[in-house]
Amino acid sequence: GLHAQDVAARIAGIPPEAVPARHLARGCYFVPSVRAPFSRLIYPVPEDGGLGVHLTLDMAGSARFGPDVEWVSVIDYRVDAARASAFYGAIRKYYPDLPDSCLQPDYAGIRPKVSGPGEPPGDFVISGPEAHGIAGLVNLFGIESPGLTASLAIAEEVVSLL
Repeated sequence: GLHAQDVAARIAGIPPEAVPARHLARGCYFVPSVRAPFSRLIYPVPEDGGLGVHLTLDMAGSARFGPDVEWVSVIDYRVDAARASAFYGAIRKYYPDLPDSCLQPDYAGIRPKVSGPGEPPGDFVISGPEAHGIAGLVNLFGIESPGLTASLAIAEEVVSLL
């Protein structure tokens, strides 16, 4: 989670080199005030730090665009409405008829990452006793959306390390 590095650093006996650096990427979402003409998810080419501004649909078929990637140093969930200007360019690559001034701020999330801006993408880290020397302790760092997809496999790996 967001504070995994902070928690690990407070555990007596964990060497500092066993705790990877934490990088925070805020991702904002915007919703259109018009109905989007899509019935499927759209994922553009990935960008540095994320999957690109994609289209998701909720159970009612309402569209949401995001997230973008903004590297931040503090956890702040506010959505700056001015970020919409960059969204228009990204969205119009696959939805050229998106009307002007139709995007409204929705929400933001913070993704914990083990790689930062300009670095090659890093996967999450599962750190067991062989990495830090403390029996019965497994640390998980940098788990974001793909970790949810892989949660059962992650759980199996954690159990194997205990």
